Amino acid sequence: MIKNIITLLLLLNSFTTSAQKIDKKLQRKLETLIKGFNGQAGIYVHDLKKNRVAAINADTVFTTASIVKIPILIGVADKLHKGELNYNQELIYKDSLYYPGVDILGAFKSNEKIELGKVVMLMLTMSDNTASLWLQSLAGGGVRINEILDSLGFANTRVNSRTPGREVQRNQYGWGQTTPKEMATLMQMIANGKIISKAASEKMLRLLGRNWWDENAISSVPPDVFVASKSGAVNQTRNEVLYVKGSNSRYVFCFCTQNNKDQRWTPGNEAWVLAKGISSLLWKHFSGTSKYTPTGSW
Repeated sequence: MIKNIITLLLLLNSFTTSAQKIDKKLQRKLETLIKGFNGQAGIYVHDLKKNRVAAINADTVFTTASIVKIPILIGVADKLHKGELNYNQELIYKDSLYYPGVDILGAFKSNEKIELGKVVMLMLTMSDNTASLWLQSLAGGGVRINEILDSLGFANTRVNSRTPGREVQRNQYGWGQTTPKEMATLMQMIANGKIISKAASEKMLRLLGRNWWDENAISSVPPDVFVASKSGAVNQTRNEVLYVKGSNSRYVFCFCTQNNKDQRWTPGNEAWVLAKGISSLLWKHFSGTSKYTPTGSW
């Protein structure tokens, strides 16, 4: 019975995808903007008001970097929905959970207490890797998270790190892998209340609307517009996925890169500049207003 339901959902998803029209004007603009990028780039954009799309390498598999934390969030939401975890339950941090880096949770002393919900906040808002790996384990590990993704019809979005049987993929893509289309669709499903339950999706959307890392694609959207997002970056990869809801616009997009030539960790990084440019283009295109000009940093 469950398999039949999943098959039906996949068929419906396929029909919906085929019914989407290409936004030819936007497609041309994106192709021009992305031309000459020194690396491999992909983008998928879905106008949720007019059901039109634009795509470049949208079905190509990319490394996720920290965008993998959205699938981890879904794994945690599944446990919460089943009552196997409690959002306000108290957890005890152990030194064995430490992941080298500059994470907030990694600075905790062993045996300190923290609520599960605050660990989720650290994973999404601060992109804390120690928190994320802890939550991956609490969610049942990569195997369980991948089972959920598979049940939702995602063939390429997977957790690789610390996941038995995915060592080859881990060596190629790192912590996780996805395609621009699948990750944008995953964000869209959350925004539409279609993941786990409507209540679970709404909570996840609120959590994804509190991204501390707001200096790239998010910075090209006016601050009074709702944005749910997750970004990810390693030396050769800079990714962002955004759901944007303005008064006259509602759209989702995912921009992925890998094998980037420019690996600088400065604002002038080529991929980050491109992410801002794409986001600015999309905001102007969908909102029908003049380009928003960010005021800059402090």
